[in-house]
Amino acid sequence: MMKRYYILNLICVMFISCVMFISGCGGGGSTGYVPSYETSPSPQTSPTATSTSGPTSTPTLSGNLTPGATATPTTGTGSSPRIEGCSIFPSDNVWNVPVDNLPVDPCSSVYINTIGASNHIHADFGSGIWPPDTGGPIGIPYVVVNGTQTKVRVSFTYASESDPGPYPIPTNAPIEGGSGSSGDRHVLVLDKDNCMLYELYYAYPQADGSWTAGSGAVYNLNSNVLRPSTWTSADAAGLAMLPGLVRYDEVASGEIKHAIRFTVPETRRAFIWPARHYASSLTEPQYPPMGQRFRLKASFDTSGFSHDARVILDALKKYGMIIADNGSSWYIGGVPDERWNNTVLHEMDVVVGTDFEAVDESSLMIDPNSGQAKIN
Repeated sequence: MMKRYYILNLICVMFISCVMFISGCGGGGSTGYVPSYETSPSPQTSPTATSTSGPTSTPTLSGNLTPGATATPTTGTGSSPRIEGCSIFPSDNVWNVPVDNLPVDPCSSVYINTIGASNHIHADFGSGIWPPDTGGPIGIPYVVVNGTQTKVRVSFTYASESDPGPYPIPTNAPIEGGSGSSGDRHVLVLDKDNCMLYELYYAYPQADGSWTAGSGAVYNLNSNVLRPSTWTSADAAGLAMLPGLVRYDEVASGEIKHAIRFTVPETRRAFIWPARHYASSLTEPQYPPMGQRFRLKASFDTSGFSHDARVILDALKKYGMIIADNGSSWYIGGVPDERWNNTVLHEMDVVVGTDFEAVDESSLMIDPNSGQAKIN
């Protein structure tokens, strides 16, 4: 009888401890870092554009900085990733700051199990066309333009959370998945002369030269200022996309100097810094919030991988990856390039969920409305 009582009591204690642990998940850090739950539109399905912005409207830029404006000098050390002479956000931006020495988030194991402990990582980019013969380039493309590129009108479905046009989109701008895609159809444009980034979700060119899109965001790459809280962007988390994409040139150089964008099947109706938006109705604490950062465990041995795979995996150790959208589990984003060796990229298929850990990066936050991170 006493033995039975002891066993039942032990089970109760274990159950209560488990509930308390799970209930504690979701805060993810110190005051000011807890998830935000404000109501906001969530572009989770392919929308039909209905709102129109005029061809001469002035964008409400993230940071309220005009093109070419100089942002407040940063205090970070080291160099930012660069494309065509433009820094992809300042060196002390949260995308560009290492997290290899930060503490593990207390919800790490819960999040890992929810995303898929035995699911494999997948490089959602490469060379060639997918599906064969009928698809588009593998990954999320971008195009570089100069400051004289003609700006065109863009009509948005989520106009209240989009930076109005016009946008400098060339008529032949590459679309994620190809011109016939029914997927997310992202369009990314980098103005190299003014270091301005323009990003669209679910973008379609029109016969008159204008575009329709689900949502759009404009970024001054000299600024750390985030989008308004609860605003979406071209990505569900309200973050810029290009700063988190793996590019062939940086891998070939031997080092990726930024966190990587990735997707998970289900997220919570919440977001944490630096994210600005959620895209879920789920409220249970086992689901990670938008903006949650992860890293590859330091103990994971990358020495046996080919150069390109090793560079990506080492970046996942040092800079980690940020949940940016709902999608397949552990899919990391990158730019299509015919120089990718898809066989080498598939070497990473052996990496599974349990090789990662969630990171508590709350200690990096200086201002909840800024992407600037503390650098020790």
